Amino acid sequence: MKPRSSFPIWVLVVGAVLVGLGAYLAAGSRGGAPVPAKAAFVRPEHAHLDHGPYFTKPFDSPQAVTRACLKCHPKAAEHFMKTPHWTWLGDSTAVPGREGRFRLGKRNLINNFCISARGNNSSCMKCHAGYGWADDAFDFSNADNVDCLVCHERAGTYVKGEFGNPADGADLLAAAKSVGFPKRENCGVCHNYGGGGQGVKHGDLDSRLDNPSREDDVHMGQLGFLCIDCHRTKDHRISGRAFSVSVDDANGVACTDCHRDPPHRDPRLNAHLAAVACQTCHIGTYARKLPTKTFWDWSKAGDSTREDDAHRYLKIKGEFLYGKNLVPEYAWFNRSVNRYLLGDRIDSTSVTAINGPRGAIGDTSAKIWPFKVHRATLPYDRKYATIMPPVTAGPGGYWSSFDWNRAIALGAEASGLPYSGRFGWAPTAMYWPLSHSVAPKEAALQCTDCHGPRSRMDWAALGYEGDPIQRGARR
Repeated sequence: MKPRSSFPIWVLVVGAVLVGLGAYLAAGSRGGAPVPAKAAFVRPEHAHLDHGPYFTKPFDSPQAVTRACLKCHPKAAEHFMKTPHWTWLGDSTAVPGREGRFRLGKRNLINNFCISARGNNSSCMKCHAGYGWADDAFDFSNADNVDCLVCHERAGTYVKGEFGNPADGADLLAAAKSVGFPKRENCGVCHNYGGGGQGVKHGDLDSRLDNPSREDDVHMGQLGFLCIDCHRTKDHRISGRAFSVSVDDANGVACTDCHRDPPHRDPRLNAHLAAVACQTCHIGTYARKLPTKTFWDWSKAGDSTREDDAHRYLKIKGEFLYGKNLVPEYAWFNRSVNRYLLGDRIDSTSVTAINGPRGAIGDTSAKIWPFKVHRATLPYDRKYATIMPPVTAGPGGYWSSFDWNRAIALGAEASGLPYSGRFGWAPTAMYWPLSHSVAPKEAALQCTDCHGPRSRMDWAALGYEGDPIQRGARR
């Protein structure tokens, strides 16, 4: 690897000015600098019918609420039951490096946070938009078990409990009377708290976005956007892609859905868009106010001599690191990922990427993208060299037994994996592309954030011989 050049900063500045002057002169010969195109999307006003008069008597079950909803919305459950929010599986898709096609989702994948939903239904299904998913006998064809309230109640008092059922004491009548279009809080109740706590998984999603300032997110805080204004929905199928549970960008959301070319007046900025994602400049830091988890060591769990601390150590979960106002890690990303699947063999001496981003400097469909990378130590089978998804919250699981061998054996049975009875610990990494918490334009990255002696970019890791502005490197 060649060392970076040590040019003085004034050379960089002069060079940047000359490059910019050339760009402006070239633009002038074509009739002047480009005028930014207007956004192609205007935030709609969401009609909100007062449902209070339609519900007058208490409900004896959550299923009774759903049946009442379906009287006026007869196709709603039929549509919803075809979506990943119900099935926890995506559409059939090809997986890089694999033969055949797969349906992937939270139901059959692992992550490096709580590891797996299999066998942990009592806890994980609190974020399933249904009632009573206790085990494999759950009937996905029963419309009565669709939970309309979790996405549509606006009272702010409805809470999900074990297996996705309403928590004890939930006022179903008050929740039903309040229903309307989903607010940010409806989405955030699961997405802001994924992984078992505030901001744990997503470095760009937390409760700030329920009522954000302009600095927290310019679209939501200044323009009043709701989640559903970007994640547009048809027949209850919500657009957007979570690369934690998918491999491609089908049905995805992009900045260019609304912002048309050219987005900037400055041609130098527009020229960057061939290789740099919008998010790279406009999400310069993540977890700006509330901390996010960056490391989780499950192997340290079970130590009764250590004091519990939600941001450092929990006996049931192990040791953590959190951070806030963090600089992202950067990688080429063509909006597809590789995928670790249950049963894949690993090299326990190296880091296993659960969903490593695909793309490289020579890939014209890839751009440099900002990521939160979460690193974790997970259990693996020493004989079969496979990551093992333990039962934690379920009956006999680790959180009650503090017996890893038993928890892993139960998880292996629930997941259909062989288990030798001998386990160890292996390092993993999981990549979370950042797209939320977009900063105001005046907080966007400046030239010297990426170029020059204080660059945040690891140009060698990105495939360059050095800083492109010094060497004139192109991909």
